[in-house]
Amino acid sequence: GRATKLLRFLSPLGKSYVGEVVLGTETSTLDAAGDVTATHDMAGTTLAQVQAAAAAFVGDITQIPPMVSAVKVDGRRLHELAREGKEVERAPRLVTISSLEVTAGPSDEPLVFTMGVSCSSGTYVRTLAADLGAALGGGAHLRNLRRTSVGPYLLDDAVPLEQVGPDVVRPMIEAVRHLDRVDVDDETAGAVAVGKVLDRSVLGVGSGDGPWAVVAAGERLLAVYEPFRGDTTKPSLVLPA
Repeated sequence: GRATKLLRFLSPLGKSYVGEVVLGTETSTLDAAGDVTATHDMAGTTLAQVQAAAAAFVGDITQIPPMVSAVKVDGRRLHELAREGKEVERAPRLVTISSLEVTAGPSDEPLVFTMGVSCSSGTYVRTLAADLGAALGGGAHLRNLRRTSVGPYLLDDAVPLEQVGPDVVRPMIEAVRHLDRVDVDDETAGAVAVGKVLDRSVLGVGSGDGPWAVVAAGERLLAVYEPFRGDTTKPSLVLPA
């Protein structure tokens, strides 16, 4: 319903993942779903070596998006070109790896390591795994990837679809807790509800960059506003009453 309109404010949030890096094998998709494209003898690679290599990826890094991805080049999605057997040049992208922890994987698979990563939106964990393998002098691919958080929302808080009901649905305001909040009186709430352009002074946002979650009495989320011309603000999204 109405709450789906708020998804755009969640997608840019940082994310966390857990997956397994399989050393010694490269694939066409950089994960276990692809065809094997190269193999490397990486026997004897130790956990300490993998951890040392992983440390170099923490911080701001550049990644080349994988061919099997939704990124567009000249109006075509890369995965469409990949299905046609084409490979095109892709511009590197800056991403941020906040943390990258590597631990031992299954005891019967010495070349598999568990990787936990917290990163900026737009990070390709598949690419991270492949680049880690290359940094170790060979190659790698990713398997068993799970997203464990989006912003403040944790996998542990998730509810199976069949159990979704009024008792577990959170208020819409929970989706924008990360935004700066503006509480408004009834008069301003009326103007916000119809999507009026408002002076910054009306919202009391000064010279802030926004966006701002505009909230009325009773914790009711009315809209999300953003900077406009000069000292004005405009609605990025107005939620119907």
